[in-house]
Amino acid sequence: MNIILLTHPREMLRANNTGKLVSQVLGERARVVEWHRKQPDAELLRLIAAGKVGLVFPSDDKNISQKVCEISQRLLYLVLIDATWQEARKMFNQSSYLKALPKVLLINSPKSIYPLRRNQIEGGLCTAECVIHLLTESENIIEAQQLSELLMTFIDTKAGV
Repeated sequence: MNIILLTHPREMLRANNTGKLVSQVLGERARVVEWHRKQPDAELLRLIAAGKVGLVFPSDDKNISQKVCEISQRLLYLVLIDATWQEARKMFNQSSYLKALPKVLLINSPKSIYPLRRNQIEGGLCTAECVIHLLTESENIIEAQQLSELLMTFIDTKAGV
């Protein structure tokens, strides 16, 4: 499974960003793309046009849910919007190329353990937690465990500051 972190420019500067943990564990299988409303990333647009990308994003539409293992067999990349929840909604709404992507919903995801952000949405997970869930569902258990351990260390370190 390859992950594209579509990252808000402010998120790249935040000390509590967990997308960088995903990159540490997945290496080249995690690509960080800085989001720009008026100039989308050309490579991302090419992959979307080729039908190789799905989007992990919450929705109330239960008809669009697909199992991670099923969709990851068809698609080479899953996009996660790496931002605050408020920024993520704006990014989605301002990026028409994201709206047509096949959606992947996280079914039966655990409750978030990430305490370093305010204004979390009900049932919302941080970026690293989403990827842990995706890795677990696609049976990449070792990487899921590595990312989980890294996230716990990150939380403990930041909470102690």
